[in-house]
Amino acid sequence: MGNQVDKIKLSHPSYAEVPTVDPNGLDTEEGPRIGVSYIFSTDDEEPEGENSNVDGADKEHQTATEQKHHKRNEVECAVYHRGECIYEKSVKTAGMEIYSPENLLNKCKAGDLLEFVTTGQYPHWAVYVGDFQVVHLHRAEIKNSFLTDASQGRRCRIVNELYKFKALGAEMVVQNAMEQVGAKDGELSWRNSECFAAWCRFGKREFKMGGEIRIGKQPYRLKILMSNKQSHILEFQCLQDLITEKRRQDQVGRTSVDQELANHLNSVEEIRSDPLSDPITAQIAQ
Repeated sequence: MGNQVDKIKLSHPSYAEVPTVDPNGLDTEEGPRIGVSYIFSTDDEEPEGENSNVDGADKEHQTATEQKHHKRNEVECAVYHRGECIYEKSVKTAGMEIYSPENLLNKCKAGDLLEFVTTGQYPHWAVYVGDFQVVHLHRAEIKNSFLTDASQGRRCRIVNELYKFKALGAEMVVQNAMEQVGAKDGELSWRNSECFAAWCRFGKREFKMGGEIRIGKQPYRLKILMSNKQSHILEFQCLQDLITEKRRQDQVGRTSVDQELANHLNSVEEIRSDPLSDPITAQIAQ
């Protein structure tokens, strides 16, 4: 009834979903749309366990065996803010090729954004600052590490072009990153490694916690391209919430996301096709 927004159940345990409605009552997109908000969300970096220490040379050759990453299981998507595309990811583009950390070193320039990927984990972002080193947010602390250490055996790529914002100069990007080294816990202004690295390169407050005021509207849209070539749209109040959900999808993979959305669409269709789902019809039937 009215301009109701469908609700989808998301499985990540560290946040809650709150479906909302556009207060202006506008609905210019065809197809299902889902309003999503995250509350009490925490850093989504990989859990403690094997290969958890990325600093120091005394670790047990953790990069000797590369972790697997299945490119075909990556989620393809685009992000829009008030109709303008601000992020786009397609695994078919040449820039999405992944490399070993050693090979990537030959391609990096100071100020580049790097993404470390492996199947079943959240992608880890870092800023390359030169001299084979990166600055990154890891376990609630901004650290300066060697690229090969930060990779933890994951393959990696340069991701300067995913976000469509105008980048700062390379020197400023490096300065932004280095000035934060050592910050930890309550001193941090970023929810995850992607938000931190993107803030260093683009300098936008939207990547920082509290950078946007929640006023009920949902100007951000995450358009997900499903395997059957259909698309699905999720709506968000702020960019950090959207990035949190995008990263969750990166972690579970395309197959799981397709199944989540298919289950949701099937349940919505069943409700709409059941005459007793309408309270007025149900009352008449009684």
